[in-house]
Formats: sequence, structure tokens, C-alpha cells
Amino acid sequence: MKCFLIVEDDENLSRGIAFAFERDGYQILSANTIAKAKSLLKLHKADLMILDLGLPDGDGITFCKEIRSGSTMPIIMLTARDLETDQVSGLLAGADDYVIKPFSLSVLRARAEALLRRTETSADSVIQDGIYRLNTNLCKFYREKEEIAISTTEYRLLSYLMANSGQVLSKEQILSALWDNDGNFVDENTVSVNISRLRSKIEVDPKHPKVIKTIHGIGYVWNGGQ
Repeated sequence: MKCFLIVEDDENLSRGIAFAFERDGYQILSANTIAKAKSLLKLHKADLMILDLGLPDGDGITFCKEIRSGSTMPIIMLTARDLETDQVSGLLAGADDYVIKPFSLSVLRARAEALLRRTETSADSVIQDGIYRLNTNLCKFYREKEEIAISTTEYRLLSYLMANSGQVLSKEQILSALWDNDGNFVDENTVSVNISRLRSKIEVDPKHPKVIKTIHGIGYVWNGGQ
């Protein structure tokens, strides 16, 4: 069952939105403040967020930026202000769509379902872990919104590590994963060299790595989302 988080301080509107989506079989979480929304996100995995622009303890744009820095969860922003600047600000903050109040619940439902379909279609093309994102279609790697240039071998290594986040991988396992289609084997030294290069690009302190950890005598583990 898909889970939606509604962040809206208008109680009647929030209930109306919740009822419409619950009737369609979705699980609904509701928050009337940013603080409550953050608490709910720590306890639950939401598949989509409907976020009001104006909230009692902050603005939706700032919260949207914060969420987007570490998540690709689809976000629909609600705004009572029919101003182009608000719409542009919301999209630049990372919102995927916006709906202007007053709105039809059927329109909101259609927008949400369209976003979910696009997300499900492209889900296998992106590996997201915390602030790190690997686009496997474009072979591009990002830390938050910053693209980090990586080589082909580094890409393959990152892809394997991130797909097995939290799992200790031996050098033998990594070597097997890096066997290319032409039958050219990547030797053990190349693995160590590329691990070192990746650390120099993505670690705050490459000499004391926290993202790609060494498990002495065994191999490596990707710990980027921790």
C-alpha cells in the first residue's frame, strides 16, 4: 500500500484530502506543522508528500529544500498564492508539481497518481542513498545536487557498492562484479586504487572514510546513507 504524507495546517482541507486518497486505497499520514512532518518521516516511509507552502512553524519551500537534499520522494506543493514567483520558487526548491488553492480533489488525485507512475517507471534508473544519488541511465553521480565526475570503472564500482548498501563486500565479490563484457578482468590493485579515488571525491576526510568503510581482512562496505 502506497503511503502519502499530507503537511497542511488547515484541518478541514487536510481531512478532505486524506479522505479522498484513503478512499482510493492509500495509507495517509497527516501533519499540521513541519516539526510533526519530520517526526513522521523518521518513523514511516512516505511514497509522496503533499506540502502546503505556508505552515505555522516555517515555510514549505525551505522544508522542501531540506527534504530534497536527501530524498527523491515526489512532492506536490499547495499554495494559496497564484503568483508565478511562488510557483517557480517551489519548483526550484525541488517540488515536482504544484496545485493552487482552491482546487479540485479529483485534480489533486490525478496529479499525485501521475507522479507515482513517473516515479515507478524511472525507479530502477536511480540508486538513492542519503545525500548520494547514482543515475544508472546517465552514469552520473551526485552528492545532494552537485554532480561529481567519475570514470567508467568508478561508476561500476559505485553502482555495485550502493546497490549493496550496508553489506560487507569482499574483494573477490567486487572483482567478480567488475568483470566487463569484453572479458577484461579488473585486478585487485585496481579495486583498491578506485576505492581510494572515490574516497578523495566523496569523503569529507578521505584519510578517515565514513562513506566507503574498510573492513580489515574482508573488504569494503558502502555506508553513505548513515
